[in-house]
Amino acid sequence: MKQTPGLILEQAFWKQGLLLVAGVDEAGRGAWAGPVMAGAVILPNDPEIADRLAGVRDSKQMTARERERMAVVIQEQSICWAVEEASNQEIDQMGILKATQTAMMRALEQLTPAPQSLLVDFVRLKEVSLPQQCPSHGDNLSLSIAAASILAKVTRDRWMCEQAEVLFPQYGFSRHKGYGTRIHAEALENYGCCSLHRKTFRPVARELRLFD
Repeated sequence: MKQTPGLILEQAFWKQGLLLVAGVDEAGRGAWAGPVMAGAVILPNDPEIADRLAGVRDSKQMTARERERMAVVIQEQSICWAVEEASNQEIDQMGILKATQTAMMRALEQLTPAPQSLLVDFVRLKEVSLPQQCPSHGDNLSLSIAAASILAKVTRDRWMCEQAEVLFPQYGFSRHKGYGTRIHAEALENYGCCSLHRKTFRPVARELRLFD
């Protein structure tokens, strides 16, 4: 069942006078290749924003066409938004959690005006002194988080498709976006890993003989 995110979490901050609430979410955390990207969105303190963003929900519950269409609406209706990344090399260096937090911090730094509080999907940003809530499955609860998840997902999918067309067509990145699928596993077996692969992730590391 598809769940429609609302504004209850945002309203809790708005009632405290914290009107610039940034929703934050990532895309690509579990992929075998490519960057992890984070979106950050500040929606206006307007009860009608939920109607104007009708159709926004957890990006994983939407089709690619729905995400592309709603990404345009989100960009038009938000006060500000940003998407930033941490590369696969950074993921290998610092681990996926720290890389995810890094991408989120980079996205937040691009927001103008700056946020006064945060709603982050599950991940806590300990280096940020702003008030924050980090609900599990936040993209099902918060419209801001769901909007951020869509922007992150759309941006990352486009990036992976560009890489597939230009540099690495043999891996099928345009189909699976770097996630673990049978097609991706077969490509790894046939061609080995490429410069976009996360070498510390076990399916890739196995091809490099880092694990038995």
